Amino acid sequence: MAFADLLEQVGGVGRFQIINVLLLSLPVLFLANHNLLQNFTAAIPKHHCRLLPVDDANASWVAGSVKLEKVFIPLDRSYQPERCLQYTKPQWWLLESNFTVTNTTEMDTEPCKEGWTYDRSEFSSTVITEWDLVCGQKTMKQIGQSIYMAGVLVGAIVFGSLSDRFGRRTILIWSHMQLAVMGVCAAFSYNFVSYCVFRFMTGMAIPGIGLNTMCLVVEWIPTRMRTITGAFIGYFYTFGQIFLAGLAYAIRDWRLLQLIVSLPFFIFFLCSWWLPESARWLILTKKPEQAVRMLKKVAKINRRHEEGEKLTTEVLKSSMQKEVAASEFTYTAADLVRTAVIRRISFCLSLAWFSTSFSYYGLAMDLQSFGDNIYLIQVIFGAVDIPAKLIATTVMCSIGRRITMNASLGLASLAILANIFVPKDMQILRTSLAVFGKGCLASSFTCVFLYTTELYPTVIRQSGQGLGQTMARVGGIVAPIVKMTSEYVSSLPLIIYGAAPLVSSIVTCFLPETKDQPLPETIKEVEERNQLHKVQKIEENVDIPMFKNAC
Repeated sequence: MAFADLLEQVGGVGRFQIINVLLLSLPVLFLANHNLLQNFTAAIPKHHCRLLPVDDANASWVAGSVKLEKVFIPLDRSYQPERCLQYTKPQWWLLESNFTVTNTTEMDTEPCKEGWTYDRSEFSSTVITEWDLVCGQKTMKQIGQSIYMAGVLVGAIVFGSLSDRFGRRTILIWSHMQLAVMGVCAAFSYNFVSYCVFRFMTGMAIPGIGLNTMCLVVEWIPTRMRTITGAFIGYFYTFGQIFLAGLAYAIRDWRLLQLIVSLPFFIFFLCSWWLPESARWLILTKKPEQAVRMLKKVAKINRRHEEGEKLTTEVLKSSMQKEVAASEFTYTAADLVRTAVIRRISFCLSLAWFSTSFSYYGLAMDLQSFGDNIYLIQVIFGAVDIPAKLIATTVMCSIGRRITMNASLGLASLAILANIFVPKDMQILRTSLAVFGKGCLASSFTCVFLYTTELYPTVIRQSGQGLGQTMARVGGIVAPIVKMTSEYVSSLPLIIYGAAPLVSSIVTCFLPETKDQPLPETIKEVEERNQLHKVQKIEENVDIPMFKNAC
Protein backbone atom coordinates (compact mmCIF):
# COMPACT_ATOMS: atom_id res chain seq x y z
CA MET A 1 0.00 0.00 0.00
CA ALA A 2 1.44 3.39 -1.08
CA PHE A 3 1.12 6.64 0.86
CA ALA A 4 -1.49 7.80 -1.66
CA ASP A 5 -3.61 4.84 -0.53
CA LEU A 6 -3.25 6.00 3.08
CA LEU A 7 -4.62 9.41 2.09
CA GLU A 8 -7.62 7.73 0.51
CA GLN A 9 -8.02 5.65 3.66
CA VAL A 10 -8.26 8.74 5.86
CA GLY A 11 -10.73 10.52 3.59
CA GLY A 12 -9.12 11.33 0.22
CA VAL A 13 -10.50 14.76 -0.62
CA GLY A 14 -12.60 15.40 2.47
CA ARG A 15 -13.45 18.16 4.88
CA PHE A 16 -9.85 18.45 6.07
CA GLN A 17 -8.44 18.86 2.53
CA ILE A 18 -11.00 21.56 1.71
CA ILE A 19 -10.27 23.55 4.88
CA ASN A 20 -6.53 23.00 4.45
CA VAL A 21 -6.49 24.28 0.86
CA LEU A 22 -8.63 27.32 1.68
CA LEU A 23 -6.48 28.33 4.66
CA LEU A 24 -3.35 27.96 2.56
CA SER A 25 -4.80 29.76 -0.48
CA LEU A 26 -6.03 32.95 1.20
CA PRO A 27 -2.52 34.29 1.96
CA VAL A 28 -1.62 33.79 -1.73
CA LEU A 29 -4.20 36.47 -2.54
CA PHE A 30 -2.09 38.98 -0.61
CA LEU A 31 1.26 37.75 -1.95
CA ALA A 32 0.32 39.32 -5.30
CA ASN A 33 -0.44 42.54 -3.42
CA HIS A 34 3.09 42.75 -2.05
CA ASN A 35 4.83 41.74 -5.30
CA LEU A 36 3.08 44.49 -7.29
CA LEU A 37 2.54 46.98 -4.48
CA GLN A 38 5.07 49.55 -5.73
CA ASN A 39 2.92 50.18 -8.81
CA PHE A 40 0.82 52.29 -6.42
CA THR A 41 2.91 53.05 -3.32
CA ALA A 42 5.78 54.26 -5.52
CA ALA A 43 3.73 55.80 -8.34
CA ILE A 44 5.20 58.99 -9.80
CA PRO A 45 2.60 61.81 -9.87
CA LYS A 46 2.88 64.88 -12.07
CA HIS A 47 5.24 67.39 -10.53
CA HIS A 48 7.28 70.52 -11.15
CA CYS A 49 9.70 72.69 -9.23
CA ARG A 50 8.27 74.41 -6.19
CA LEU A 51 7.76 78.09 -7.03
CA LEU A 52 10.35 80.50 -5.70
CA PRO A 53 9.34 83.13 -3.12
CA VAL A 54 8.10 86.19 -5.02
CA ASP A 55 9.25 89.65 -3.90
CA ASP A 56 8.88 91.24 -7.32
CA ALA A 57 6.35 94.10 -7.53
CA ASN A 58 4.98 92.57 -10.72
CA ALA A 59 3.51 89.73 -8.65
CA SER A 60 0.81 91.96 -7.17
CA TRP A 61 -1.22 92.22 -10.36
CA VAL A 62 -1.00 88.56 -11.41
CA ALA A 63 -1.61 86.83 -8.09
CA GLY A 64 -5.04 85.28 -7.90
CA SER A 65 -5.77 85.68 -11.62
CA VAL A 66 -2.94 83.98 -13.49
CA LYS A 67 -0.98 80.90 -12.51
CA LEU A 68 2.56 81.80 -11.56
CA GLU A 69 3.79 78.50 -13.03
CA LYS A 70 4.24 80.15 -16.41
CA VAL A 71 6.58 82.71 -14.89
CA PHE A 72 8.81 80.25 -13.08
CA ILE A 73 8.53 76.90 -14.90
CA PRO A 74 9.59 76.34 -18.54
CA LEU A 75 7.59 74.12 -20.89
CA ASP A 76 8.85 70.93 -22.50
CA ARG A 77 8.33 69.88 -26.13
CA SER A 78 4.81 68.68 -25.26
CA TYR A 79 3.96 72.13 -23.83
CA GLN A 80 3.80 70.66 -20.35
CA PRO A 81 5.64 72.14 -17.33
CA GLU A 82 9.17 70.81 -17.04
CA ARG A 83 9.48 68.41 -14.11
CA CYS A 84 13.06 69.11 -13.15
CA LEU A 85 13.90 72.62 -14.37
CA GLN A 86 12.99 76.19 -13.39
CA TYR A 87 13.95 79.65 -14.65
CA THR A 88 16.88 81.25 -12.94
CA LYS A 89 14.66 84.30 -12.39
CA PRO A 90 10.94 85.10 -12.95
CA GLN A 91 10.00 85.66 -16.62
CA TRP A 92 7.13 88.15 -16.22
CA TRP A 93 7.09 89.01 -19.90
CA LEU A 94 5.75 85.51 -20.67
CA LEU A 95 2.39 86.64 -19.29
CA GLU A 96 1.79 89.03 -22.17
CA SER A 97 -1.43 87.95 -23.87
CA ASN A 98 -0.05 88.34 -27.42
CA PHE A 99 3.15 86.35 -26.77
CA THR A 100 3.52 82.79 -28.05
CA VAL A 101 6.48 80.59 -27.13
CA THR A 102 7.25 77.11 -28.47
CA ASN A 103 10.25 76.06 -26.41
CA THR A 104 10.96 78.00 -23.26
CA THR A 105 13.71 75.62 -22.10
CA GLU A 106 16.15 77.54 -24.32
CA MET A 107 16.12 80.36 -21.78
CA ASP A 108 18.29 80.37 -18.66
CA THR A 109 17.17 77.46 -16.50
CA GLU A 110 18.49 75.52 -13.53
CA PRO A 111 17.55 72.40 -11.53
CA CYS A 112 14.89 72.71 -8.84
CA LYS A 113 16.23 74.35 -5.67
CA GLU A 114 13.24 74.61 -3.37
CA GLY A 115 11.91 71.08 -3.86
CA TRP A 116 8.88 70.01 -5.89
CA THR A 117 5.15 70.55 -6.03
CA TYR A 118 3.16 67.36 -6.68
CA ASP A 119 -0.24 66.81 -8.22
CA ARG A 120 -2.12 65.06 -5.40
CA SER A 121 -5.40 64.57 -7.27
CA GLU A 122 -4.67 60.88 -7.89
CA PHE A 123 -2.37 59.96 -4.98
CA SER A 124 -2.47 61.75 -1.64
CA SER A 125 1.05 60.47 -0.94
CA THR A 126 3.52 57.95 -2.34
CA VAL A 127 7.06 56.88 -1.53
CA ILE A 128 8.11 59.25 -4.32
CA THR A 129 6.43 62.33 -2.84
CA GLU A 130 7.45 61.35 0.70
CA TRP A 131 11.20 61.48 0.00
CA ASP A 132 11.34 63.45 -3.30
CA LEU A 133 12.57 60.52 -5.40
CA VAL A 134 12.30 62.41 -8.67
CA CYS A 135 14.67 63.95 -11.21
CA GLY A 136 18.18 63.09 -10.03
CA GLN A 137 16.79 60.54 -7.56
CA LYS A 138 14.19 58.89 -9.82
CA THR A 139 16.21 55.67 -10.23
CA MET A 140 15.58 54.99 -6.53
CA LYS A 141 12.14 53.62 -7.44
CA GLN A 142 13.64 50.82 -9.52
CA ILE A 143 16.35 50.20 -6.96
CA GLY A 144 13.73 49.86 -4.23
CA GLN A 145 11.84 47.20 -6.20
CA SER A 146 15.10 45.37 -7.01
CA ILE A 147 15.98 45.30 -3.31
CA TYR A 148 12.58 43.78 -2.59
CA MET A 149 13.11 41.09 -5.26
CA ALA A 150 16.60 40.45 -3.86
CA GLY A 151 14.89 39.67 -0.56
CA VAL A 152 12.63 37.20 -2.38
CA LEU A 153 15.72 35.52 -3.85
CA VAL A 154 17.45 35.26 -0.47
CA GLY A 155 14.25 33.96 1.11
CA ALA A 156 13.92 31.24 -1.53
CA ILE A 157 17.43 30.02 -0.78
CA VAL A 158 17.22 30.30 3.02
CA PHE A 159 13.67 29.13 3.69
CA GLY A 160 13.85 26.41 1.06
CA SER A 161 16.60 24.60 2.95
CA LEU A 162 15.16 25.43 6.39
CA SER A 163 11.79 23.90 5.50
CA ASP A 164 13.50 20.61 4.68
CA ARG A 165 15.23 20.71 8.06
CA PHE A 166 12.59 22.11 10.43
CA GLY A 167 9.38 21.30 8.57
CA ARG A 168 6.97 23.02 6.21
CA ARG A 169 4.52 24.12 8.91
CA THR A 170 7.17 25.67 11.17
CA ILE A 171 8.68 27.80 8.41
CA LEU A 172 5.23 28.76 7.11
CA ILE A 173 4.21 30.03 10.56
CA TRP A 174 7.44 32.00 10.88
CA SER A 175 7.08 33.47 7.36
CA HIS A 176 3.54 34.69 8.09
CA MET A 177 4.76 36.49 11.19
CA GLN A 178 7.83 37.93 9.45
CA LEU A 179 5.79 39.32 6.58
CA ALA A 180 3.21 40.80 8.93
CA VAL A 181 5.79 42.52 11.18
CA MET A 182 8.13 43.71 8.42
CA GLY A 183 5.21 44.88 6.26
CA VAL A 184 3.83 46.97 9.12
CA CYS A 185 7.31 48.36 9.86
CA ALA A 186 7.64 49.38 6.20
CA ALA A 187 4.43 51.41 6.58
CA PHE A 188 6.08 53.41 9.40
CA SER A 189 9.51 53.84 7.75
CA TYR A 190 11.18 57.13 8.65
CA ASN A 191 13.43 57.31 5.54
CA PHE A 192 13.97 55.53 2.23
CA VAL A 193 16.84 53.39 3.53
CA SER A 194 14.74 51.94 6.36
CA TYR A 195 11.88 51.44 3.88
CA CYS A 196 14.17 49.37 1.63
CA VAL A 197 15.42 47.32 4.59
CA PHE A 198 11.89 46.45 5.70
CA ARG A 199 10.83 45.71 2.12
CA PHE A 200 13.83 43.38 1.77
CA MET A 201 12.77 41.50 4.90
CA THR A 202 9.19 41.40 3.63
CA GLY A 203 10.40 39.94 0.34
CA MET A 204 12.31 37.22 2.21
CA ALA A 205 9.05 35.95 3.71
CA ILE A 206 7.28 35.66 0.33
CA PRO A 207 8.94 32.38 -0.82
CA GLY A 208 8.71 31.04 2.72
CA ILE A 209 4.94 31.26 2.31
CA GLY A 210 4.72 30.33 -1.38
CA LEU A 211 6.99 27.27 -1.37
CA ASN A 212 5.66 25.78 1.85
CA THR A 213 2.06 26.44 0.85
CA MET A 214 2.52 24.33 -2.29
CA CYS A 215 4.33 21.61 -0.33
CA LEU A 216 1.58 21.32 2.28
CA VAL A 217 -1.11 21.28 -0.40
CA VAL A 218 0.58 18.72 -2.65
CA GLU A 219 1.60 16.45 0.24
CA TRP A 220 -1.93 16.28 1.68
CA ILE A 221 -3.85 16.00 -1.63
CA PRO A 222 -4.32 12.71 -3.55
CA THR A 223 -2.51 12.51 -6.88
CA ARG A 224 -5.67 12.72 -9.02
CA MET A 225 -6.52 16.17 -7.58
CA ARG A 226 -3.09 17.83 -7.60
CA THR A 227 -3.37 19.51 -11.00
CA ILE A 228 -6.79 20.99 -10.25
CA THR A 229 -5.72 22.09 -6.77
CA GLY A 230 -2.54 23.71 -8.10
CA ALA A 231 -4.57 25.64 -10.69
CA PHE A 232 -7.03 26.68 -7.98
CA ILE A 233 -4.25 28.19 -5.86
CA GLY A 234 -2.73 29.86 -8.93
CA TYR A 235 -5.99 31.69 -9.56
CA PHE A 236 -5.85 33.15 -6.05
CA TYR A 237 -2.65 34.93 -7.13
CA THR A 238 -4.42 36.12 -10.28
CA PHE A 239 -7.41 37.49 -8.36
CA GLY A 240 -4.96 39.09 -5.93
CA GLN A 241 -3.72 41.33 -8.76
CA ILE A 242 -7.28 42.49 -9.43
CA PHE A 243 -7.98 42.90 -5.71
CA LEU A 244 -4.90 45.13 -5.40
CA ALA A 245 -6.34 47.55 -7.97
CA GLY A 246 -9.51 47.92 -5.90
CA LEU A 247 -7.59 48.45 -2.67
CA ALA A 248 -5.28 51.02 -4.22
CA TYR A 249 -8.22 52.87 -5.76
CA ALA A 250 -9.90 53.13 -2.35
CA ILE A 251 -6.71 53.91 -0.39
CA ARG A 252 -4.57 56.67 -1.95
CA ASP A 253 -2.09 57.04 0.92
CA TRP A 254 0.92 54.76 0.53
CA ARG A 255 1.49 54.17 4.25
CA LEU A 256 -2.12 53.14 4.85
CA LEU A 257 -2.13 50.87 1.76
CA GLN A 258 1.12 49.21 2.90
CA LEU A 259 -0.43 48.68 6.33
CA ILE A 260 -3.71 47.23 5.01
CA VAL A 261 -2.04 44.57 2.84
CA SER A 262 0.25 43.53 5.73
CA LEU A 263 -2.15 43.29 8.69
CA PRO A 264 -4.05 40.19 7.39
CA PHE A 265 -0.90 38.14 7.82
CA PHE A 266 -1.29 38.39 11.60
CA ILE A 267 -4.59 36.53 11.11
CA PHE A 268 -2.92 34.02 8.78
CA PHE A 269 -0.22 33.54 11.43
CA LEU A 270 -2.82 32.53 13.99
CA CYS A 271 -4.70 30.28 11.54
CA SER A 272 -1.53 28.50 10.44
CA TRP A 273 -1.12 26.98 13.91
CA TRP A 274 -4.10 24.78 13.05
CA LEU A 275 -2.37 23.35 9.97
CA PRO A 276 -0.83 19.88 10.45
CA GLU A 277 2.73 19.11 9.43
CA SER A 278 3.29 17.02 6.31
CA ALA A 279 3.13 13.32 7.20
CA ARG A 280 5.50 12.59 4.30
CA TRP A 281 8.13 14.94 5.73
CA LEU A 282 7.71 13.49 9.23
CA ILE A 283 8.34 9.97 7.90
CA LEU A 284 11.41 10.99 5.90
CA THR A 285 12.85 12.75 8.95
CA LYS A 286 12.31 9.64 11.08
CA LYS A 287 9.33 10.91 13.10
CA PRO A 288 6.73 8.19 12.37
CA GLU A 289 4.87 8.60 15.68
CA GLN A 290 4.06 12.25 14.91
CA ALA A 291 3.05 11.29 11.36
CA VAL A 292 0.56 8.75 12.71
CA ARG A 293 -0.93 11.39 15.02
CA MET A 294 -1.32 13.78 12.09
CA LEU A 295 -3.03 11.15 9.94
CA LYS A 296 -5.39 10.23 12.76
CA LYS A 297 -6.25 13.91 13.19
CA VAL A 298 -7.03 14.13 9.47
CA ALA A 299 -9.15 10.95 9.63
CA LYS A 300 -11.13 12.39 12.53
CA ILE A 301 -11.84 15.67 10.69
CA ASN A 302 -12.88 13.68 7.61
CA ARG A 303 -15.16 11.51 9.78
CA ARG A 304 -13.05 8.42 9.14
CA HIS A 305 -12.25 7.84 12.81
CA GLU A 306 -12.34 4.04 12.58
CA GLU A 307 -9.97 3.99 9.59
CA GLY A 308 -7.62 6.31 11.43
CA GLU A 309 -7.47 4.02 14.44
CA LYS A 310 -6.10 1.23 12.25
CA LEU A 311 -2.99 3.25 11.40
CA THR A 312 0.28 2.35 13.13
CA THR A 313 3.90 3.33 12.66
CA GLU A 314 4.58 -0.06 11.03
CA VAL A 315 1.84 0.49 8.44
CA LEU A 316 3.15 3.98 7.72
CA LYS A 317 6.75 2.83 7.23
CA SER A 318 5.74 0.03 4.89
CA SER A 319 3.65 2.45 2.83
CA MET A 320 6.63 4.75 2.24
CA GLN A 321 9.41 2.21 1.78
CA LYS A 322 10.35 3.64 -1.61
CA GLU A 323 10.56 7.22 -0.35
CA VAL A 324 12.54 6.20 2.73
CA ALA A 325 14.99 4.21 0.60
CA ALA A 326 15.49 7.17 -1.74
CA SER A 327 16.17 9.48 1.19
CA GLU A 328 19.16 7.37 2.22
CA PHE A 329 21.12 8.65 -0.81
CA THR A 330 22.44 12.19 -0.85
CA TYR A 331 22.06 14.37 -3.94
CA THR A 332 23.41 17.90 -4.26
CA ALA A 333 23.01 20.84 -6.62
CA ALA A 334 26.06 19.55 -8.50
CA ASP A 335 23.89 16.74 -9.86
CA LEU A 336 22.00 19.34 -11.90
CA VAL A 337 25.04 19.70 -14.18
CA ARG A 338 26.82 16.37 -13.70
CA THR A 339 25.65 14.64 -16.90
CA ALA A 340 25.21 16.02 -20.43
CA VAL A 341 21.43 15.53 -20.67
CA ILE A 342 20.65 16.95 -17.22
CA ARG A 343 23.05 19.81 -17.91
CA ARG A 344 21.17 20.69 -21.12
CA ILE A 345 17.82 20.52 -19.31
CA SER A 346 19.12 22.75 -16.51
CA PHE A 347 20.48 25.35 -18.93
CA CYS A 348 17.33 25.54 -21.07
CA LEU A 349 14.95 25.66 -18.10
CA SER A 350 17.07 28.24 -16.26
CA LEU A 351 16.88 30.54 -19.27
CA ALA A 352 13.12 29.96 -19.57
CA TRP A 353 12.54 30.73 -15.87
CA PHE A 354 14.73 33.85 -16.03
CA SER A 355 13.27 35.34 -19.20
CA THR A 356 9.65 34.64 -18.21
CA SER A 357 10.01 36.34 -14.84
CA PHE A 358 12.24 39.10 -16.24
CA SER A 359 9.79 40.17 -18.95
CA TYR A 360 6.71 39.51 -16.79
CA TYR A 361 7.80 41.92 -14.05
CA GLY A 362 9.22 44.31 -16.65
CA LEU A 363 5.66 44.78 -17.93
CA ALA A 364 3.74 44.34 -14.67
CA MET A 365 5.81 46.92 -12.76
CA ASP A 366 5.56 49.67 -15.39
CA LEU A 367 1.83 50.39 -15.53
CA GLN A 368 2.27 54.16 -15.83
CA SER A 369 3.81 53.68 -19.28
CA PHE A 370 0.54 52.31 -20.66
CA GLY A 371 -1.96 55.00 -19.70
CA ASP A 372 -3.14 57.44 -17.06
CA ASN A 373 -5.62 55.14 -15.30
CA ILE A 374 -3.26 52.64 -13.69
CA TYR A 375 -6.11 51.15 -11.62
CA LEU A 376 -7.95 50.01 -14.74
CA ILE A 377 -4.72 48.79 -16.33
CA GLN A 378 -3.90 46.76 -13.19
CA VAL A 379 -7.34 45.10 -13.41
CA ILE A 380 -6.81 44.30 -17.10
CA PHE A 381 -3.26 43.01 -16.49
CA GLY A 382 -4.58 40.75 -13.73
CA ALA A 383 -7.70 39.58 -15.59
CA VAL A 384 -5.74 38.48 -18.67
CA ASP A 385 -4.08 35.76 -16.58
CA ILE A 386 -7.43 33.97 -16.20
CA PRO A 387 -7.88 32.94 -19.86
CA ALA A 388 -4.12 32.73 -20.39
CA LYS A 389 -3.66 30.04 -17.74
CA LEU A 390 -6.75 28.17 -18.93
CA ILE A 391 -5.55 28.17 -22.55
CA ALA A 392 -2.04 27.09 -21.53
CA THR A 393 -3.41 24.16 -19.53
CA THR A 394 -5.64 23.08 -22.43
CA VAL A 395 -2.86 23.30 -25.02
CA MET A 396 -0.41 21.42 -22.78
CA CYS A 397 -2.87 18.57 -22.40
CA SER A 398 -3.74 18.36 -26.09
CA ILE A 399 -0.53 19.29 -27.97
CA GLY A 400 2.33 19.15 -25.51
CA ARG A 401 4.54 21.12 -23.14
CA ARG A 402 7.37 22.08 -25.50
CA ILE A 403 5.14 23.63 -28.18
CA THR A 404 3.17 25.50 -25.51
CA MET A 405 6.38 26.89 -24.04
CA ASN A 406 7.81 27.89 -27.44
CA ALA A 407 4.59 29.56 -28.55
CA SER A 408 4.07 31.42 -25.26
CA LEU A 409 7.58 32.86 -25.19
CA GLY A 410 7.66 33.61 -28.91
CA LEU A 411 4.32 35.43 -28.96
CA ALA A 412 5.23 37.38 -25.81
CA SER A 413 8.45 38.50 -27.48
CA LEU A 414 6.64 39.67 -30.64
CA ALA A 415 4.05 41.61 -28.62
CA ILE A 416 6.69 43.41 -26.55
CA LEU A 417 8.92 44.23 -29.54
CA ALA A 418 5.93 45.47 -31.57
CA ASN A 419 5.34 48.21 -28.98
CA ILE A 420 8.65 49.79 -30.00
CA PHE A 421 7.06 50.88 -33.28
CA VAL A 422 3.74 52.11 -31.80
CA PRO A 423 3.58 55.88 -31.12
CA LYS A 424 3.06 56.79 -27.48
CA ASP A 425 -0.16 58.65 -28.23
CA MET A 426 -1.77 55.37 -29.40
CA GLN A 427 -2.33 54.22 -25.80
CA ILE A 428 -5.06 51.68 -26.56
CA LEU A 429 -2.89 49.76 -29.02
CA ARG A 430 0.16 49.95 -26.74
CA THR A 431 -1.85 48.68 -23.78
CA SER A 432 -3.42 45.89 -25.85
CA LEU A 433 -0.02 44.62 -26.98
CA ALA A 434 1.33 44.79 -23.41
CA VAL A 435 -1.70 42.92 -22.04
CA PHE A 436 -1.35 40.24 -24.72
CA GLY A 437 2.38 39.91 -23.96
CA LYS A 438 1.75 39.59 -20.22
CA GLY A 439 -0.92 36.96 -20.88
CA CYS A 440 1.55 34.94 -22.94
CA LEU A 441 4.12 35.20 -20.13
CA ALA A 442 1.49 34.02 -17.62
CA SER A 443 0.96 30.99 -19.90
CA SER A 444 4.71 30.42 -19.92
CA PHE A 445 4.77 30.50 -16.11
CA THR A 446 2.00 27.89 -16.00
CA CYS A 447 3.90 25.69 -18.43
CA VAL A 448 7.37 26.00 -16.94
CA PHE A 449 6.14 24.98 -13.47
CA LEU A 450 4.79 21.69 -14.80
CA TYR A 451 7.55 21.17 -17.38
CA THR A 452 10.28 21.48 -14.75
CA THR A 453 8.56 18.90 -12.55
CA GLU A 454 8.31 16.42 -15.43
CA LEU A 455 11.81 16.87 -16.86
CA TYR A 456 13.82 16.36 -13.67
CA PRO A 457 13.98 12.91 -12.06
CA THR A 458 12.56 12.42 -8.57
CA VAL A 459 15.96 12.33 -6.87
CA ILE A 460 16.81 15.91 -7.90
CA ARG A 461 13.36 17.30 -8.67
CA GLN A 462 13.31 19.68 -5.70
CA SER A 463 16.81 20.89 -6.55
CA GLY A 464 15.70 21.52 -10.13
CA GLN A 465 12.67 23.47 -8.95
CA GLY A 466 14.93 25.44 -6.64
CA LEU A 467 17.26 26.33 -9.53
CA GLY A 468 14.32 27.50 -11.61
CA GLN A 469 12.88 29.57 -8.78
CA THR A 470 16.29 31.16 -8.19
CA MET A 471 16.64 32.16 -11.85
CA ALA A 472 13.11 33.60 -11.75
CA ARG A 473 14.05 35.74 -8.75
CA VAL A 474 17.19 36.95 -10.54
CA GLY A 475 14.96 37.97 -13.45
CA GLY A 476 12.72 39.86 -11.04
CA ILE A 477 15.73 41.70 -9.61
CA VAL A 478 17.16 42.68 -13.00
CA ALA A 479 13.84 43.77 -14.56
CA PRO A 480 13.48 47.12 -12.68
CA ILE A 481 17.16 47.95 -13.27
CA VAL A 482 16.79 47.50 -17.04
CA LYS A 483 14.02 50.12 -16.94
CA MET A 484 16.71 52.69 -16.11
CA THR A 485 18.29 52.23 -19.57
CA SER A 486 15.45 54.36 -21.00
CA GLU A 487 17.53 57.36 -19.92
CA TYR A 488 19.92 56.59 -22.79
CA VAL A 489 17.55 55.13 -25.43
CA SER A 490 13.80 55.34 -24.77
CA SER A 491 13.00 52.01 -26.49
CA LEU A 492 15.96 50.07 -25.05
CA PRO A 493 14.01 48.48 -22.13
CA LEU A 494 11.38 47.08 -24.54
CA ILE A 495 14.12 45.72 -26.81
CA ILE A 496 15.70 43.88 -23.88
CA TYR A 497 12.37 42.70 -22.44
CA GLY A 498 11.39 41.37 -25.88
CA ALA A 499 14.74 39.79 -26.79
CA ALA A 500 14.96 37.63 -23.66
CA PRO A 501 11.83 35.49 -24.29
CA LEU A 502 12.72 35.26 -28.00
CA VAL A 503 16.07 33.66 -27.18
CA SER A 504 14.41 31.36 -24.64
CA SER A 505 11.79 30.31 -27.19
CA ILE A 506 14.57 29.12 -29.50
CA VAL A 507 16.56 27.41 -26.75
CA THR A 508 13.58 25.44 -25.36
CA CYS A 509 13.33 23.68 -28.74
CA PHE A 510 16.15 21.47 -27.45
CA LEU A 511 14.07 20.14 -24.55
CA PRO A 512 12.35 16.73 -24.85
CA GLU A 513 8.56 16.44 -24.86
CA THR A 514 7.04 15.03 -21.65
CA LYS A 515 3.36 14.77 -22.56
CA ASP A 516 1.94 11.37 -21.50
CA GLN A 517 5.38 10.31 -20.25
CA PRO A 518 5.77 8.77 -16.75
CA LEU A 519 7.81 10.78 -14.28
CA PRO A 520 11.48 9.71 -14.29
CA GLU A 521 12.80 8.45 -10.95
CA THR A 522 16.59 8.52 -11.48
CA ILE A 523 19.22 10.44 -13.47
CA LYS A 524 20.09 7.22 -15.29
CA GLU A 525 16.50 6.88 -16.46
CA VAL A 526 16.63 10.39 -17.97
CA GLU A 527 19.86 9.51 -19.82
CA GLU A 528 18.38 6.27 -21.15
CA ARG A 529 15.27 8.07 -22.41
CA ASN A 530 17.46 10.54 -24.26
CA GLN A 531 19.41 7.74 -25.94
CA LEU A 532 16.18 5.99 -26.94
CA HIS A 533 14.87 9.26 -28.38
CA LYS A 534 18.04 9.64 -30.50
CA VAL A 535 17.73 6.08 -31.82
CA GLN A 536 14.10 6.69 -32.78
CA LYS A 537 15.01 9.86 -34.66
CA ILE A 538 17.79 8.06 -36.54
CA GLU A 539 15.38 5.30 -37.53
CA GLU A 540 12.86 7.87 -38.74
CA ASN A 541 15.52 9.61 -40.84
CA VAL A 542 16.58 6.29 -42.35
CA ASP A 543 13.02 5.20 -43.12
CA ILE A 544 12.13 8.33 -45.04
CA PRO A 545 14.73 7.93 -47.89
CA MET A 546 13.98 4.21 -48.10
CA PHE A 547 10.29 4.98 -48.44
CA LYS A 548 11.00 7.53 -51.18
CA ASN A 549 13.17 5.06 -53.12
CA ALA A 550 10.51 2.40 -52.83
CA CYS A 551 7.97 4.78 -54.33
